[in-house]
Amino acid sequence: MFASRLLRFMERRIGAIADAIDPLLTPAPEVHVPPPPTAKEMAHAKWVADLGDKTLRLEYNLNSDDIVVDLGGFEGQWASDIFSRYVCTVHVVEPVSDYSQQIERRFERNDRIRVHQCALGAGYGTMELSISGDASSQFKSGESTLSAKVVPFDVWMRENGVEHVGLLKINIEGGEYDLLDHMLATGCVERIDNIQVQFHDFVENSDERMRLIQERLERTHERTYDYPYVWENWRRR
Repeated sequence: MFASRLLRFMERRIGAIADAIDPLLTPAPEVHVPPPPTAKEMAHAKWVADLGDKTLRLEYNLNSDDIVVDLGGFEGQWASDIFSRYVCTVHVVEPVSDYSQQIERRFERNDRIRVHQCALGAGYGTMELSISGDASSQFKSGESTLSAKVVPFDVWMRENGVEHVGLLKINIEGGEYDLLDHMLATGCVERIDNIQVQFHDFVENSDERMRLIQERLERTHERTYDYPYVWENWRRR
C-alpha cells in the first residue's frame, strides 16, 4: 500500500517537473520577418507620398499652342487631365482596339484630342499583346491576346504633321526601350521638350538598357524628377 502511494506520488512529481521544464524544451514559434523593401517599392512609396500622379505628371510649361503625345492612352484619363489644364492638342496612341474606341467615344466632340489605334516603335510590323487593362503588354503572357499594328515613331510624326512635341508621355509596358533607342538614333528626341517615361523591369537586361538610354538622353535633356521604374521626366536643355 505504501509502495503504491509512493509510486503515485513520484509519478505526479515527475509530471509536475516535466510540465515546468517543457516550455524550455519547446522551440519558440518562428517569427516571420518580411524582406526589406526593394528600390522600386521605395521609389513607388515616395511617389505616392509626393502625390506624383496629381502634381509631377501634370505640371509642365505648356500652353494651347503645344502638342502633347500620349503613348499608352488606356482610358484617356491622363489625356483628359492634360487637356483640361492647357487646352492643347493631344494625340492619344493606343493599340488595343477596345480601349482606343472607348477613348474615341469619350472625346468624340473634342477635335483637339485625336486618337490613333496603333503602337509606335522602331519600325513597321505587328505585335502580339496580352490584354490586362493598363498593363497590357507584348512582354507578358495572358489568356486574351490581339495583334496590333506598329508604326515607326519618326514616320508617325511626319504623316501626322507633328514637327515639335511639348510633352511626350510613354507608358507602353516594356516597349519603351526599343522606342527610345529608335528616337535617339533618328534624332526625333531633339524635337521633344519633355519626355515623361515609365521604364519596366520585367524586360531582359532592363537595368543596363535603361542606364544606356539615360546616358544618351543626357546629351540633349536633363532629368527633372526620377523615381526609378515608376516615373521620370527629361526636359530638353
